[in-house]
Amino acid sequence: VQVVESGGGLVQPGGSLTLSCAASGIIFGDFNVGWYRQAPGKERELVATITSGGSTTHTDSVKGRFTISRDNDKNAVYLQMNSLKPEDTAVYYCNAKFRSLELWGQGTLVTVSS
Repeated sequence: VQVVESGGGLVQPGGSLTLSCAASGIIFGDFNVGWYRQAPGKERELVATITSGGSTTHTDSVKGRFTISRDNDKNAVYLQMNSLKPEDTAVYYCNAKFRSLELWGQGTLVTVSS
């Protein structure tokens, strides 16, 4: 039972990346899922969430640039990131919750730099 992030990397300011969170051993569609990020020297912050029913939220700093989505057939949740800024540089984590079960991935590093 785990979730695994992928898709991070180095991108120039203004560029795009899509992060994926893939689940195994669970029915991912039952879970509420969040993307968090932690920049060097800062606390982990919530970036976006998607419920099992598909309702979404995005923190103000990423609204209009990032979009969270899910594909239950593929047991995956995505974070489409556009117009990336240097301040988006962080390790991005996937978090999945269902009743008393909470899962964290190992994180994927996103670096926005020219």
